[in-house]
Amino acid sequence: MRPTGVGVWSGQLRFGDPSKAAEAAAELDELGFTALWIPDQGGPVFESVENLLKATEHTLIATGVLNLWKHDPVDVAAAYAELRAAYADRFLLGIGVSQASVVDAAEPGRFRKPMAAMRAFLDDLDAAPVPVPSDHRVLAAIGPKMLSLSAERAAGAHPYLVTPEGTRDAREALGTGPLLLPEQTVVLSDNADEARTIGRQFLSYYLPFASYANKMLQSGFTADDVDTISDRLVDAVIAWGDEDAIMRRVDEHLSAGADHVAVQVLTGDPAGFPMPQWRRLAAALGAARPGLQPCQMPTKKTPSPTP
Repeated sequence: MRPTGVGVWSGQLRFGDPSKAAEAAAELDELGFTALWIPDQGGPVFESVENLLKATEHTLIATGVLNLWKHDPVDVAAAYAELRAAYADRFLLGIGVSQASVVDAAEPGRFRKPMAAMRAFLDDLDAAPVPVPSDHRVLAAIGPKMLSLSAERAAGAHPYLVTPEGTRDAREALGTGPLLLPEQTVVLSDNADEARTIGRQFLSYYLPFASYANKMLQSGFTADDVDTISDRLVDAVIAWGDEDAIMRRVDEHLSAGADHVAVQVLTGDPAGFPMPQWRRLAAALGAARPGLQPCQMPTKKTPSPTP
């Protein structure tokens, strides 16, 4: 349960047509990507997970991440136990606290004390009839407190929307043992205007959230960078260019201490499956790392000690 190399982070695999998602997942498995990450907005996320598990043979399937406010931990543990029994150790449970405005939209005032909520959720997973092992879960974390909890109560952290410098900071906070599995957003285009337009539209959804805006300010960007979503900010957060440019950014994360990088491909069609771009990245990955093979997951496993 230690993903390495490069994986795919994709909303299409979660919210797109299930048959097309399964077809895409099967090809991504054959192409050698070691993990497929899907987001969650509540609802039948485990149905999507199983759809991908059925379609693949080697690839790890991970939630990136389960919104803890929208799921009962007892139900989560039960679903996890069923998937683990059916598919060995190919499911990694990523858990996050989401954003206050998202959570409170359905129930005003619900988003309070996110650290306490995460601890309580983990306590309930541990107390379930079939617990979710700590080394089979990771936490969405970009701040020091959640990173610390990721090392204490999970296998590690899955930071989202971070630069290689952010990965380096996260590795320093986690120490050498826990997993560090950042997401990296990319645009496969040599046209700067096109790439930045796509990237800016994507970031316009996230930067109004205080957690992401504050992280950018702490990383050295100015308030004007954040407010205008400047070219400087877009270029730092989103890798764009040809395959070599994308692979350089991935390698920067790995050199900064990441164990695995989940690549999210953006195109001008947010709902479409970016299969051509995934194929191009797989070819570049294979050329850069000859002998690349899909992630071979064991059929049986003795749980490792909690980090």
